[in-house]
Amino acid sequence: MKIGILSDTHLTTITETFRKTVELCFHDAELILHAGDLTDLSILRVFAGKEVHAVHGNMCSAVTRQSLPASKEIRIGGFTIGLIHRLGNTYDFEERLSEVFPAADCIVYGHTHRPVCHRLGGVLYINPGSFTGAGAHGPGGTFAILEAGETLQARILQLRGGA
Repeated sequence: MKIGILSDTHLTTITETFRKTVELCFHDAELILHAGDLTDLSILRVFAGKEVHAVHGNMCSAVTRQSLPASKEIRIGGFTIGLIHRLGNTYDFEERLSEVFPAADCIVYGHTHRPVCHRLGGVLYINPGSFTGAGAHGPGGTFAILEAGETLQARILQLRGGA
């Protein structure tokens, strides 16, 4: 199964550029994980026809925060994936995520706008960075693709010019 992962889109409406970029990046993804700061819930409509799991972030509207959880666990095949935007008010929280998801095989998070893809203690950690390249901490748009088969394999990809 191919899973598209993004975070920190920071949009209030779906732009044509965003729609085209999503189609290009995630056309063959069966599942989408959004790790928060989508800002407005309507942004998820761009993924119509796909299974989508999302959490809210610190920059989300009040309606989005009420509609989406702060964290969630998703079962895919025999794997458990933890999905969260951030933990606490710092940018250095990755080592504490295992406390939130002690049984996770993979933990997906956002907030820092810094793409990450590595294993720590047998757990795959993924931060897709900022899909739109938003904010001072992020490079021009990044996202991740996770493939769940016999194992979990992931990679970070960079957009040219942002979304």
